[in-house]
Amino acid sequence: MDNNSSTNAAVRLGAEIREVRKARGMTLNTLSAQLPCSTAYLSRIELGSARISDTLLQDIGKALQVDPKWFVPTQSGDGPLEQHHVVRAENRRQLSDMYTRSETELGFRDELLSSTLSGQCYLIMSRFAPTKGSPPVPLEGYVFDGEQHAIVISGEVELRLGDETIVLRKGDSFSYPSMIAHRFRNRAAKEATMVWAMSPVRISW
Repeated sequence: MDNNSSTNAAVRLGAEIREVRKARGMTLNTLSAQLPCSTAYLSRIELGSARISDTLLQDIGKALQVDPKWFVPTQSGDGPLEQHHVVRAENRRQLSDMYTRSETELGFRDELLSSTLSGQCYLIMSRFAPTKGSPPVPLEGYVFDGEQHAIVISGEVELRLGDETIVLRKGDSFSYPSMIAHRFRNRAAKEATMVWAMSPVRISW
């Protein structure tokens, strides 16, 4: 690998670490306090100007509760812009792997459609597993700052929004401020899928 390639790889790696740290709501000081390196050195890693050992990368992954492989996404394409900004279907990262709650508990699995977590919003695909017997009772509704927009791609999903229960079918779309308590579940015996645009970037299920 030539010097330019090595530098670009370090910059990409540092950016990925920074994106996850911010999505976790952690500062440089908070993260470095859990690592065997200084805040200044961690900052240099995120800027791509400092080397990172495999051991330190493992420590960062543990502190951020993510598999270190997340920081090195599979990129394909002929040009650097395509490689950086386009996500092929087979290269999607499993966002649910970063959640602290299980897929069974949440009732869905999320795939990251965006090429990055560093923007003002991010795009995801949620897959709701088929219902067997009675649909699971939703947990408490989620409430947090931001807004959510989505469209149902397939299946049938029940949205609990505030005190209302709303049935959504293929082609239905919606948007609401995330401060309204909300929760979803699949009502049918086949998988349901939805595509979301969410802001701000938040990974804390």
